[in-house]
Amino acid sequence: MAPTFCAGKTDPMTSQLNGSVLKAFKILDLFAAGQSELTAKETADALGINMITAHRFLHTLVHAGALRVTSRGVFRLGCMFADLGERVLHDGNLPILLQPILDQLARDTGEACMATTFDRDMAVCIAKALPDRPLYVDIRIGSRLDAFCTAHGKLWLAYMTADDQDRYFKNAEMTRMTDHTVTDINALKAELATIRKQGFATNNGEREHDIYAIAVPILTKHGNMISAFSVFGASPALLEAGNATLSHLNSAAQSAQDVLFQKP
Repeated sequence: MAPTFCAGKTDPMTSQLNGSVLKAFKILDLFAAGQSELTAKETADALGINMITAHRFLHTLVHAGALRVTSRGVFRLGCMFADLGERVLHDGNLPILLQPILDQLARDTGEACMATTFDRDMAVCIAKALPDRPLYVDIRIGSRLDAFCTAHGKLWLAYMTADDQDRYFKNAEMTRMTDHTVTDINALKAELATIRKQGFATNNGEREHDIYAIAVPILTKHGNMISAFSVFGASPALLEAGNATLSHLNSAAQSAQDVLFQKP
């Protein structure tokens, strides 16, 4: 039986929370919202606290390595977060969390599905689920997918910054794989802009003949891409407008975001 709480009594879970820690994370969350640097006044205004308290929180976070001072009174995120981010993505937990959602996606669509991360300019398969039928397209976990000619790869490129895209195209060897492979940089950049706007990417036999896919991003609450789901197979019907595949993918991505960010 679920516990009940009477009026005037404190929820025991709430009583265990530390207000100062929550306040510190609210400060860090200001950076996640797109703020590259903060002052004490901006922090005080955003959190509704006084300047003395804001200074105390900011300098405590500097001492802990979470923030760094770049000039007098100006604070930026500390480098410890780069290390923590790498640990989160590579501790092996992400595939475990995503696997049940992928399994359901395969049941809903009757097609093979996979999840990826991005490493050294390529999408990497970290989890997969296969349909319950005799014939299907498969992929090995750990397979590396070219970014410019796959649904997952183009999705990762689309959610990069303009500078990161330029760096990718400067170094990429875009070899024509099939008649459908796009190797013109301007054309591909235009497609990436469309992908970012519409929120999904497709592969119309661009890497291998007669292999089709549609992929959607898994995003943080501030819109940063941390993984992706796709449905793929040998049927071009996957890409037909109006079919249920994209709807199933979007629902799966939302479920993943809820699980990753502890949404009840």
